[in-house]
Amino acid sequence: MDWAAPADDELVAGVDEVGRGPLCGAVVTAAVILDPARPIEGLNDSKKLTEARREALFPLIQERALAWCIARAEVEEIDRLNILHATMLAMQRAVAGLSTQPTLVLVDGNRCPLLPMRSEPVVKGDSRVPAIAAASILAKVARDREMLELDQQYPGYGIAGHKGYPTPVHLAALRELGATPIHRRSFGPVRKALEQ
Repeated sequence: MDWAAPADDELVAGVDEVGRGPLCGAVVTAAVILDPARPIEGLNDSKKLTEARREALFPLIQERALAWCIARAEVEEIDRLNILHATMLAMQRAVAGLSTQPTLVLVDGNRCPLLPMRSEPVVKGDSRVPAIAAASILAKVARDREMLELDQQYPGYGIAGHKGYPTPVHLAALRELGATPIHRRSFGPVRKALEQ
């Protein structure tokens, strides 16, 4: 079923996540209800925007949206539940944290968390639905900032550069330095590093 634009009277929240693939750090989600009376120029999938553009849009979204919430699931939760269930939990937290309750939640991807209101998954939603694009920007900027802080706490892994993704630099550092408390033990490369 192809996604159809919601009716005008719907209060729509867009939801997206960042950080399913990395070997370390939390998975971060955001939910955003945009205000049609205060449009924001240039919303797009956060991956298609430059870092400077995301940083510029971040406060604009927070200022002009009817409601927004950034939420997360921690490394321990990812290891306990698995990354998919931890992501769904973080999405539930983002929606629950909105100051205004939406009537419809549109989630980037092909599945939705269990929510108390109607929800629909939208494949490639971050480039098709402005509210999802806004959520992707909030989640990405929040997680990237966190990764810069973690890079200071755990030097030598190159976290500021790769944001926790399994790059050759990160994998080499894992082999040489071992895993830190922020590494996801349920992920293969981290498990392998711990076994060495």
